[in-house]
Amino acid sequence: MAKLKELRKQIDAIDLEIVSLLNKRAGIVLDIKEAKKDDRLKVYSPTREREILKRIEKLSTGHFPSDALIALYKEILSTSRSLQQPLKIAYFGPPATFTHLAARRHFGSSADYVPEMTIKAVFESVLRSKAQYGVVPIENSTEGVVNYTLDMFMDCDLNITSEILLPIRHNLLSKTGRRTGIKKIYSHPQSIAQCRGWLEAHYPGVPLIGGMSTAAAAKRVARETSSAAIASELAADIYKLRFVEKGIEDYKNNFTRFLVIAKDYLPRTGSDKTSVMLSVKDRPGALYSILAHFAKHKINLTKIESRPSKRKAWEYIFFVDMEGHIEDKKVKKAVDEVKKECLYLKVLGSYPMAD
Repeated sequence: MAKLKELRKQIDAIDLEIVSLLNKRAGIVLDIKEAKKDDRLKVYSPTREREILKRIEKLSTGHFPSDALIALYKEILSTSRSLQQPLKIAYFGPPATFTHLAARRHFGSSADYVPEMTIKAVFESVLRSKAQYGVVPIENSTEGVVNYTLDMFMDCDLNITSEILLPIRHNLLSKTGRRTGIKKIYSHPQSIAQCRGWLEAHYPGVPLIGGMSTAAAAKRVARETSSAAIASELAADIYKLRFVEKGIEDYKNNFTRFLVIAKDYLPRTGSDKTSVMLSVKDRPGALYSILAHFAKHKINLTKIESRPSKRKAWEYIFFVDMEGHIEDKKVKKAVDEVKKECLYLKVLGSYPMAD
């Protein structure tokens, strides 16, 4: 007991030092606020925050888990931003959706989150400066691209400033957390489809009711004692539900990619991705000719997706993601060459590549 008492005394002393250092850090953050005001710089700097997190990750060589340390520092950075100016983040969906969870993972809990019921409303919120940033889904590793997000880039003059890769973990939630007595299971149809194998094995014959978001399903289950919802861990927290089972998805390697949109333009970090949209002339080999320029400059294309332009029958817009920043010489040269052969080309943004 004497040894335990001494160890706890050491912990208390360390906690006192941590609190003192956090307050000292906060004081410097307020000084930075004044310096940024003088130079008219924005409060949120994804490039700077990425540098901090990378440095912290390299310093993490002790017993404290690296991923937990990064999560802790993201909250410190979120709080530091709120001391300078609270960020307002628009996101697609009601509270507790996976888009909401992705936004919180990226910006931390100190930001002000504004739910929007359509992807278009998220874009408009940022365009009208109701929010500084917006978060929208762009693609899922098993379900494919979110076409409506691509369509919005055709008409909106906003930049992509970040990407978020979120592992999708579906959980079965209820008021009681008991495995028995579940007579209905609610969720979004995609979530039900991604958990069908597990549901058939553990709840055969129980009606699966789709047609609502995972958040709406959780909200409904919070009022019912004999039903369950497939939803996120954030939904469990917001609607005070208990876990019947965690991670019930059939495929564990299931990710959704989200984009952060803003009016900002970001400088290069050395580990970037650039997204462009383009329309090619209707002639044989047109797309091959376009791709040849990227191959010539040894630029890795990570994604290419086509969508009808909706302006002319059989005219298509291509969305292309590539490694590198638009300020990189080879990327700029390739894009300039491609532009000469296009009816239309628009750079949607260069931004830090997600880990």
